[in-house]
Amino acid sequence: MRTEKDFLGEIELPPDALYGIHSARAADNFPCKTPFNQEWYRAMGLTKLACYRTCRSFIKAATGKYGKMPENVAWISEDILDKLDAAATGVAAGNHFDHFIVPAIQGGAGTSINMNINEIIANTALVKMGSLPGNYTLIDPIEHANIYQSTNDVVPTALRVAAMKLLLELEEAINRLRTSVEKAESRYRQSIRIAYTQMQEAVPSSWGMLLGAYNEALSRDWWRVSKCIERIKTVNLGGSAAGTGIAVPRYFIMEVVPELQRLTGLPVARSENMPDSTSNHDSLVEVHAIIKACAVNFEKMVSDLRLLASDLAGHGEVSIPRLQAGSSIMPGKVNPVIPEFVISAARKVYANDQLITSLAASGCLDLNAYIPVTGHTLLESLELLIASAETMSGKLFKELAIDGRASEARLLGSPSVTTALVPFIGYNSAGRLAALMKEKDLDIYAANDELRLMDHERLANILKPSNLLKMGFSLDDLPA
Repeated sequence: MRTEKDFLGEIELPPDALYGIHSARAADNFPCKTPFNQEWYRAMGLTKLACYRTCRSFIKAATGKYGKMPENVAWISEDILDKLDAAATGVAAGNHFDHFIVPAIQGGAGTSINMNINEIIANTALVKMGSLPGNYTLIDPIEHANIYQSTNDVVPTALRVAAMKLLLELEEAINRLRTSVEKAESRYRQSIRIAYTQMQEAVPSSWGMLLGAYNEALSRDWWRVSKCIERIKTVNLGGSAAGTGIAVPRYFIMEVVPELQRLTGLPVARSENMPDSTSNHDSLVEVHAIIKACAVNFEKMVSDLRLLASDLAGHGEVSIPRLQAGSSIMPGKVNPVIPEFVISAARKVYANDQLITSLAASGCLDLNAYIPVTGHTLLESLELLIASAETMSGKLFKELAIDGRASEARLLGSPSVTTALVPFIGYNSAGRLAALMKEKDLDIYAANDELRLMDHERLANILKPSNLLKMGFSLDDLPA
């Protein structure tokens, strides 16, 4: 075991642990088992890396101007910066995540997140020097790993980097889903069906129209998500504890965000009002509200398909993929697991939206202490939606099967089809036809043979899928 000290006392740690006393205290204080988000962990590494590289260029600029670093200005030797750079690069790659022991749900405005990363970076750098973890006389988690930084600028900046990466993934996932839905729409474009309003048979429609409506909603989702990065691209890195830049070189403040932009390839930009970016999280609320709308569309689509493919509907027109055994006691039972997963994920996103809203409103004066849970919740929602889009695309719409013949037969046997005749025979006559169809369980042709409302050839022409699916009727369609 090794002993580490802080102003509160001493703690015994495993000798090879890359975390330190600050992380150990946090893990003990927050006995939560919810793991920290790995995308945020990697983004912390990138953010630290930007800080170290900007620190290096600041030292180079200062020594170039003055011949040496001015006295009483904090700086780090080239050798230590090299080790910190390498260690932060490892964190950005996801290395040593098993040494990040601070849980996602915590107090302290993210100080524990920052310190756990600082300790991993410092101890990794020490090992690279041939020293042992905990030898902070050589490389210190605060003096060196945290140089020119504050929890309050590094942690929220890394969150935005992580969120932007996941937003790009969500964009791509939505596009793949759109492609899958478009292919299904193309396959069943002319397959006619009964449209339902308020869960009752309504009017003739097509499967292509239903799937096309889904695709249109997904297009809006893609457009909205593509605008989200613009909402959160400004960061407060360099702003220090309250966005004032206190104790940070002005050179660092001006250059660290461009360095982060180069490292990430993301359009991060320095906030013009760092106190605002430090204390107010309404942009995160806005982004989550946008992705909540995406969750709403996902749930609507899978709920429709689950209903249409259910034994309750019992028509056999729609079949969704049979993916896994549905019961440990009922032989042959298969459940709609993909719709159920997506609905569950969507409901979690709705709940997360309320949580983010309330936590963002709970910020006090110059800082919001709840950035850890807010960030974890936002990233969780993004990952849930990415997973939902992927499984909908690959395991639901790709193998969606529709029996066009059965669907057409049901439509022609449904009183709802008589709506197509209203322009030709009037509402009341169409109503008589619908009533007879329902009373005697007749299709529209048999019912018309009894009532003789129009000749068979004209009726067949009106009921052609191409005519049923036209947008409205023209005067040329009416009898002379």
